[in-house]
Amino acid sequence: MDQSGNIAFKPLDPLLHSELRLAVMSILITVTEADFVYIRKQTGATAGNLSVQVDKLSQAEYIEVEKTFNGKIPRTICRITEKGRSAFAEYVDTLRQYIGH
Repeated sequence: MDQSGNIAFKPLDPLLHSELRLAVMSILITVTEADFVYIRKQTGATAGNLSVQVDKLSQAEYIEVEKTFNGKIPRTICRITEKGRSAFAEYVDTLRQYIGH
């Protein structure tokens, strides 16, 4: 509680509070890795928007991105990092506090 007797809520991580970034993290928390095409299909995002959001998560070191080729076809693989797992777990815990009060 704060000084006025109100319940003090922890702020939600603004990086994860974006719907698309949260969807990407929700996918990656459950798998070892996922390619860009799979994530795009699961989220329904455009390639451009997803690319921007993946870059933001990568810059925050919440995910790692590996660019490879399958034959001549480029392939982008995404994996959640330990920092990303911790941030996601904290985000979920904070949401639970919001819901529980």
